[in-house]
Amino acid sequence: MIENAVLVIEDGRIAGCFQGEAPAAPAGEPTTAFDFPGCTILPGLIDTHVHLNLPGDGLSLEDAVREDDGVLVAISMANAARALRAGITTVRDVGGARNTVFHVRRALSLGYGEGPRVLACGQPITITGGHTWYFGGEADGEEGVRHKVRTMAKAGSDFTKVMATGGGTLNTMSWLPSFRLSELMALADESHRLGRRITAHCLCAQAIEWVVQAGFDQIEHGGFLVAADGRQEFDPRAAEKVAKAGIPVTSTLAVGGYMLKEYRARQARGPLPPQDQRIFDRWQRMFDDNLEQFRRMREAGVTWVAGTDAGWRFTAIEGLPLELELMREGGLSAMEAIVAGTGLAARTIGIDDKVGTLKPGRIADVVVVGGDPLADLARLTEVRMVMQAGRVCGSR
Repeated sequence: MIENAVLVIEDGRIAGCFQGEAPAAPAGEPTTAFDFPGCTILPGLIDTHVHLNLPGDGLSLEDAVREDDGVLVAISMANAARALRAGITTVRDVGGARNTVFHVRRALSLGYGEGPRVLACGQPITITGGHTWYFGGEADGEEGVRHKVRTMAKAGSDFTKVMATGGGTLNTMSWLPSFRLSELMALADESHRLGRRITAHCLCAQAIEWVVQAGFDQIEHGGFLVAADGRQEFDPRAAEKVAKAGIPVTSTLAVGGYMLKEYRARQARGPLPPQDQRIFDRWQRMFDDNLEQFRRMREAGVTWVAGTDAGWRFTAIEGLPLELELMREGGLSAMEAIVAGTGLAARTIGIDDKVGTLKPGRIADVVVVGGDPLADLARLTEVRMVMQAGRVCGSR
């Protein structure tokens, strides 16, 4: 932290950060000054796990993807604009329908709308009938999955995403691995051969162990489901293997946070119907388990990086501040949580040479928030100004 700080930006990049007063600008050079007393300047926030296609309004995955591609692109552009206004200047989209997110990334790069920098995998690779099969990423067998990695690379993928277990898709099994170990090894090998990092959606211990053995670069969720009813059993051996391999895990605690927020709001309006009460009870148990597993994995030496799963069910695209608060509840300090959503996030997804810190030479992605977020992470929602590549995108 630098008190009474002055951040200097030139030609869209960080020129320096000074305490008190900045060096005088060269004579005749035009300058613009912004003054935000009582506020905090941070690097632009980074959400490493979003689904721009999904509206985050409670729709199931099956209902959300019934829309035509044009509608999914429109939803994605609206989500992108909301994320940027919330101070999220980079998102990593970990799965969308067909090539829709590639189209969104291109449109934003051409200036047809405002939004964060987008890293995209395109279609997440899944077994036939596996989690998010309707996005178009089905592939089976070692040669089949290698071909799918190449297909996504040809379409413009920045990285590879694999559904190593089932998930929220109907008739999939979250508590069992989806791919064989040999297929996971082929996926990692082909992705790395093409110069792309690879991450895996993992909701059970066996899948976590196989993904580590296959040489993946990152794990999403890191759950320990053992049955269809949502029961989890923490596996210290799997956690130890993740820690030893140094593979970061994306937290996505906000999913449970937003689900509970929704059902508590319904409960406040009156008694819940039996079905809703069962959903509420299940998510309360899962959320408590996830938070406890977060703590235990951290104690085992696992590195957590911030990501929300924005778009899924009720998870808001602006939800990164809640994610960071929940990470703090899981044992991180406020500073560690902020770093998990800025510098560490940038390093994990391979763009720390561009963004994530306010070091000289980095791209000037900047957010200004009211008050001190180290004292209260909720201050991250009090956005006063957002700057992307040195251009002011919004101020209050």
